[in-house]
Amino acid sequence: MTRRGGLWRHPEFRKLWTAETISQFGSQVTALGLPLAAILVLKASAFEVALLGTIEFLPFLLFALPAGVWVDRLPRRRILIVGDIGRAAALLSIPIAYALGVLSIWQLYIVGFVTGTLTVFFDVAYQSYLPALVDRDDIVEGNSKLEVSRSGAQIAGPGIAGALVELVTAPLAILVDALSFIGSALFVFLIRGPEEATSRRHDEAGQPRSGMRREVAEGLRYVLGHPYLRNIAAATGTSNFFSNMVTAIALVYFVRQLGLDPGTIGIVFAVGNVGFLAGAVLANRIAGAVGVGRAIIGSIFLSGPAGLLIPLAPRDAPIPFLVASGALLGFSVAVYNINQVSLDRRSPRSGCRGG
Repeated sequence: MTRRGGLWRHPEFRKLWTAETISQFGSQVTALGLPLAAILVLKASAFEVALLGTIEFLPFLLFALPAGVWVDRLPRRRILIVGDIGRAAALLSIPIAYALGVLSIWQLYIVGFVTGTLTVFFDVAYQSYLPALVDRDDIVEGNSKLEVSRSGAQIAGPGIAGALVELVTAPLAILVDALSFIGSALFVFLIRGPEEATSRRHDEAGQPRSGMRREVAEGLRYVLGHPYLRNIAAATGTSNFFSNMVTAIALVYFVRQLGLDPGTIGIVFAVGNVGFLAGAVLANRIAGAVGVGRAIIGSIFLSGPAGLLIPLAPRDAPIPFLVASGALLGFSVAVYNINQVSLDRRSPRSGCRGG
């Protein structure tokens, strides 16, 4: 039964929502702090910084499918807590190593890979934990509130992160993210209420689940055999891979060529992220006007010109170009993501199994 006042009156959801909100804002600090630690503290080369971004993204390529299978077999609440504590421990090693004078680029690589891996499992677990925590009628409201936190962190987080990095240096700013994960783990730990256990070893029909390797293979076969999902997966993977490399190289360019300080960089990212919010609001209207397919194709093509604005930015006044680049890119990402997620439901099946 839906509570009067919605999920505001659901104490267990409020704990999950608080945990995710704290974690999202803290993650924005590391998203800026980790590469800036490499650039400003370790004087890393552009290749080393780009490699750091690649390593951070690698777990999403390697573990996204296995994570979905594992999470479906294990207690989600435990995964959330382990994910938070593990990320906190990994990130805490950076300010400690910095204080001892032994921080190295290899440590940043290891921390980036560990935190990326744990983030994959955390994200899958909290999304699947929500239906076990709230009533079916409240799931849409719950996802909406979680998305508000994510969007808010994307808009306000970079500005906070940039100010922290400029104020206390990048390694010490990462300490804030580590503490945020500890706070997130505490709120998840305080969640009380049974978690449905039947779905872990049995499917929706009550039949025993097949082996994990077989389930992963089935998922891959479905995606690769679907005429739309195959191309969407290829486009998304390619775009994400190179976008992470460009972001890392762009930070080197901002600092060493354009002479921007961390606070200014944070503000540029924060203002640019307003485009993401605009895309999220207009995505459905654009799809309704031109069609889902054209909206997807047009949005991913828009990301190219958005990226070109960075090298075209004049050195004496780069900020308007950088903000416009971030806004266009955020807009295109939001329109693309929202419509490609909805594609399988809106488009003809073309003989493929329903999903």
